[in-house]
Amino acid sequence: MPTVSVVIPTYNRADAVQRTLDSVLEQSLEDIEAIVVDDASADETIDVVQSYDDQRVTLLSHETNRGGSAARNTGIKEASGDYIAFVDSDDEWLPRKLERQVQTLERKGENWVAAYCGVEMIPETPPGLIKRLATSYFSRRRDTEGAEGGEELVREVLSDDLHTSAGSTLLVEADVVRAIDGFDESFDRFQDSEFLIRVLQQGKLAYVNAPLVRRYESGNPSAAELEAADRHYLQAFSETVKELQSDGCDIVGAHRYMLGKAHIREGNLLSGGRYLLEGRRPTFRQCPGLAFTVYHGIKRNVASVGRRQGS
Repeated sequence: MPTVSVVIPTYNRADAVQRTLDSVLEQSLEDIEAIVVDDASADETIDVVQSYDDQRVTLLSHETNRGGSAARNTGIKEASGDYIAFVDSDDEWLPRKLERQVQTLERKGENWVAAYCGVEMIPETPPGLIKRLATSYFSRRRDTEGAEGGEELVREVLSDDLHTSAGSTLLVEADVVRAIDGFDESFDRFQDSEFLIRVLQQGKLAYVNAPLVRRYESGNPSAAELEAADRHYLQAFSETVKELQSDGCDIVGAHRYMLGKAHIREGNLLSGGRYLLEGRRPTFRQCPGLAFTVYHGIKRNVASVGRRQGS
């Protein structure tokens, strides 16, 4: 029995899955299995995975595209390790990621059932000097990464005040994953946060204070997609949201702010502005990011108006 089963859902990632799988197989903790679940890719993803001659690698395939949550659940059913870890098929682990997480949980004791770690964000295109310095100094991740605890952290997850990058950092006791029936397949977005909240209801979450995951940015969902997913997410925890709102935690405002930025990013300035007015006031560290979003949203809006007038 391996110590850790690593579940890697993938879809049309022939250009990236090798980077991810290599980083899993190169872990200092060698007692692992890597379960790649292909969600009906139309590219050469399966060929890339089948090229590995390593008994630790298992490839499972869906005949039709069922979504990331279903792919993770397929991997969970196959997993035989004491722990189950998850990684998106375009991200990358540093070599001691699993070793340090397992050591942390074993040192902390039985009430600690899951662990995450720090993240290094890799942008799609290298940022300019000014943006790089601003991102480094004003990164909100300094304020939203690193918390440890149990069910009290549900508040922080729902209010967007705790960022764990759970889809690529999380390691959970296998018994806990099965006790909560894995991932909710009705979620296309926010599935990692929804899953994490249910883990927190089972036990405590530990943090390894080191950037042991490289997350590669790959674009944003449309504002309309995000809006529908956000509605589903808040509805799933409506009673908890209502209770926390009554205690003064502005969860709805935090989500309004997020939706406002998404609309402005697309150049929808009126709807974005309306959401921002209804939203929670940005923190000091959020202001530069909001300013960049507004600037690019205005540019996109002006370009869109110009195209319409030209036609």
